[in-house]
Amino acid sequence: MLLTIEALDLNGGEAMVWTSQQMGLQAQFPNRVELWKRRCHNPLRRTTRRDQLDPVDAESLICLVCAMADRLYPMLHQLLSSREPEQLTQQRWQLFHERLRDLIEERMNPRREAVVRLLTMEPAGPLHRQLISTLAFCAGPGGIDRLRATLLDPTP
Repeated sequence: MLLTIEALDLNGGEAMVWTSQQMGLQAQFPNRVELWKRRCHNPLRRTTRRDQLDPVDAESLICLVCAMADRLYPMLHQLLSSREPEQLTQQRWQLFHERLRDLIEERMNPRREAVVRLLTMEPAGPLHRQLISTLAFCAGPGGIDRLRATLLDPTP
């Protein structure tokens, strides 16, 4: 989800740091290094941390993702809208796909099969749409609860 946010917002990393400060999450993320450390619990990343993510930190990351989804909602709506011209929508999906692929290549471990599958997916494919739809659903009131439920749902 965090890479999706960065793919949508060219300054997504800086925006996450700024948003975490605005939300009063300095206890969990006192600086950008601590925020990036919390992101490294994903086993698909190039550099990963083997210990468990603290539940308070996990909840803070969920709140941060929802706040960023609120901020990016107009862009999410444009990607999912059927009212936009088809050519414009395809260009937006292609741009998102390229940016996400670049971020995955840069930050994820290319020896993992799941990462290889992420790198070979098609623009505006089912996984892209699922990522964007999930971000759109976690925007607005109740978004934190919806994202938490989505992350805890065992169905693929």
